[in-house]
Amino acid sequence: MTGPKPLSNILEITPYKGGQKLDHGWKLSSNENPLGSSPAAQAALADMAKQLEIYPDGSAFELRKAIGQKYGIDPDRLVCGAGSDEIFQLLGRAYLQPGDEILQSAHGFLVYRLVAQQSGAKCISAPEKDLCADVDAMLERVTDKTKIVFLANPNNPTGSYIPYDEVKRLHKGLREDILLVLDGAYAEYVQANDYSAGMELAGEEANVLVTRTFSKIHGLAGLRLGWAYGPESVIDAIHRVRGPFNVTSVAQVAGIAALSDDGFVSRSVEHNNSELDRIKPALEGMGYKVYPSVGNFLLIQFEDRDGKRADDADAFLRQRGIVIRDMKAYGLPDCMRLSIGTKEANDDVLDAFDAFAKAD
Repeated sequence: MTGPKPLSNILEITPYKGGQKLDHGWKLSSNENPLGSSPAAQAALADMAKQLEIYPDGSAFELRKAIGQKYGIDPDRLVCGAGSDEIFQLLGRAYLQPGDEILQSAHGFLVYRLVAQQSGAKCISAPEKDLCADVDAMLERVTDKTKIVFLANPNNPTGSYIPYDEVKRLHKGLREDILLVLDGAYAEYVQANDYSAGMELAGEEANVLVTRTFSKIHGLAGLRLGWAYGPESVIDAIHRVRGPFNVTSVAQVAGIAALSDDGFVSRSVEHNNSELDRIKPALEGMGYKVYPSVGNFLLIQFEDRDGKRADDADAFLRQRGIVIRDMKAYGLPDCMRLSIGTKEANDDVLDAFDAFAKAD
């Protein structure tokens, strides 16, 4: 019996798979906040749980107001979504059609490619330099079919970033009708003086959109909450294609509370920085190649010989109750991505990596 057939471009999509977990042990495969989430956010969520029969505010007015106050930006130029992932998909609905192209760096976030495929568009990937976005390579690959340029800055899974001057140079080299999307999912972790998430550019230019998420530094991944800031015309287009109640009430109130808890954010950044500074040199001392990272994760490269490849390490770690992220889908088959965990989890990780390095 033959049933309805989906569009041919849909059947070409390989569904996105999140970081796996084990029944017990340490899940360090999804870049989640090891400190959990803000106690203020948890309290707000619990209180809202008493009002689940009421529809959420479809405009997320209070949340947009809180974001605007936090970052000094116009709430009317904000849109909220079920994670920044949903905002990427809404951009695909609003701006892409078959025959169009999007542009990203070679190892950009997998969801960008999925957005293009869902719309029948093509994803063009520009080569990177030392696993870092190369502005010249990206500009060289702009065509008359290019509609959206996605730049994850910092980038997942490489952990690299480009300075704000380079971001501005990328924008300057684009046509006015190309939308530059600056994905700042890990922006709060970056301490570099030459970095900016691009809020100023999105406030001044008609073709720049900044996206942010509550999933990482705020630890609200389970609630699916993100937002975007940009020109009124782009925000208006997103509003026209989003669902009327796309952000739940519990997510909205938790997000507002999380924005007010600067102490939790500071503790999260401090923990991440201190553990990055501890783990990276420790792994390098064991003989592993570890790429620099300004996020809450590390990209680790393994040897290309029997018993020491990335797949071998994955199996070895799983036997010890540790799961990290396979990088084959990103075109990095000899690498794995390790999320920064609690100190206890990281201690176990270092012991396991040391044992793997010494294993025959």
